[in-house]
Parts: sequence; structure tokens; C-alpha cells
Amino acid sequence: MPDRLLSLLGDQPQTGETLGARLGVGRVTVNTLAHRLAEQGVPVVVTRQGYALAPGTPAPGLVTPAGEYGGELRYLGTTSSTQDEARRWADDPQQPGSHGAVVVAERQTAGRGRRGRSWQTTGGTLVFSVLLRCGPRGQPLTLPELALLPLAAGVAVWQAAGVGGLKWPNDLLSPDGRKLAGILLEADLRGEEARRAVLGIGINVGAAPDGAAHLHEFRPELTRAELLSDLLRELRRWLSATPDEILAGWRAASLTLGRRVRLQTPTGPLDGIATDLDAHGSLLVSTPEGLRTVSAGDVQLIGDLRAT
Repeated sequence: MPDRLLSLLGDQPQTGETLGARLGVGRVTVNTLAHRLAEQGVPVVVTRQGYALAPGTPAPGLVTPAGEYGGELRYLGTTSSTQDEARRWADDPQQPGSHGAVVVAERQTAGRGRRGRSWQTTGGTLVFSVLLRCGPRGQPLTLPELALLPLAAGVAVWQAAGVGGLKWPNDLLSPDGRKLAGILLEADLRGEEARRAVLGIGINVGAAPDGAAHLHEFRPELTRAELLSDLLRELRRWLSATPDEILAGWRAASLTLGRRVRLQTPTGPLDGIATDLDAHGSLLVSTPEGLRTVSAGDVQLIGDLRAT
């Protein structure tokens, strides 16, 4: 029943009588359901005029889809992980999620980032996942395309956020080097193709964990609904871009290339100068022993970004 009330709420207040009539319940029940939604993390605003969602909430009807991206959108108060929810939706035997379906949540109890790290969600965070069932021309996703998807998504986030730059492979950093956003791509592989992939994005919009940054420091007027609408449009553009376009876009957004870096790789630590990307999106690092190609690892930028 709380989910039924949630589906009726928008950014304009509706009276308890109006909502109760649509649900077939009384005003007291509407009030109880609204409080249950609030306990789940949904920003319900209760005034004398009635019940509404807080302005800028990234819920259906308040987010503008970009073609198939966001054409189906589920908005949740609390879930284990939007990645897990997107998978469950994809496997629903009755109404499976389509390509570009989006799951947004206010809180995650088991949110995760790259390399198994947890992703904290706080009030003011935009956390969502996008279901990807095919490549840009409707064909199955190939391994080379999968390798470039996180970079393409990073460029999309950078364009929509309008601030900072990218640390390889796809973390969005503020101008002074604090983390603003992260990206996680998980794929179900079948040989050289992916049956599907789920792209998870978390952005600090109005608040951030200690040591991180949030977008309202730089763009205080931006709402989460506006950001998600802009980002869906950029994802539609960049996830269908050619490899050369993706690599050029990433280079333009980079805070990594030309800098001294320290990487933790599967084969051990590596220090050098990040010089470029190869055709697969791997990082090329110049070291005293020669040029190294790094396809996976954690990057630390050496030096103060504000000095560049």
C-alpha cells in the first residue's frame, strides 16, 4: 500500500481526501502510509495543503526520459542495491525491464562500488542503475564495447555535472580532487558477449561523506531530478558513441593524463606518468622501465590538482 501512495505523489500537494479517494482508503490511512514512506527514506512533505514529494525528487513524472533511457523508471525509498533491483527487474517473468530501464533509490542497505567497496548513500545523494540489454545498434554487447562503457558513462556524468574532471577510469572529481561521483558496471557474460549489463552511478548532489565533495558546492541550484534528466540524455548520447568519440571525450574530461600517478594493480604497485589511453580504454603509464599498459587498477593522483 505505501508503494501505491508513492505512485500517486508528485511535487504538487494533494489533499488526504483526494489521495484517499484514489486509493480507496480514508485520510487517516493516507497519513499512516505517508509516514511509512518517510521511514523508508522517501522525502514526503506534509503541509496544510496536503502531501507531496520534496522538490527535485528523482521520481517518475519529475524526471524527463531520453528515449529508451528512463522510459521505464522505478523510484524506491530503501533497497539493498539498485544494481540488484535492476537485475531482479530484468528477470521478472511478468514485466521484465526493457533496455534503458532505470532504478533510483534514496537509500541502499548494501550499495557497492568498484572492486567490492561499499557506496554510502546520504540525504542528497543520487543513486541509480540503468539496465543495458544491447549495444548501440541493437546487437549483443561485445567485450570491447563493455570495456569502453564505463569511460563513456564517465564522460556522460562529467557533461551532466558540468564541473571537475575524470580520474581513470571513471571517477568524477571536484576541481580540488575530491570525489563527486563513482560508476560501477556489472555484466552477465556469455562467451565473447554480454547477455546484459547493469550500469550503476552514484553522485553526491547535496551532501557527501567526509573527505568527498558534493555538487551543491559548485551548482547550488541543481536538483536531483534535473541532474538525472540531463544525465539520461548524456548517457543516450555517449553510450551510442563510436570508440574514437568516447576516447576523445574522456581525454577532454581527464584529470589523469599528464600527471604522476600511483596505481595499485593486480600485479602490484606501479608509479609513473599517465600519458594516454589505448584503443581499449586501458591507461598507458610511462615508467623508468618503459611504457606500461594498465587495464585494471586503482589510481592515486600525485600532487595538488589546484596547482595545475
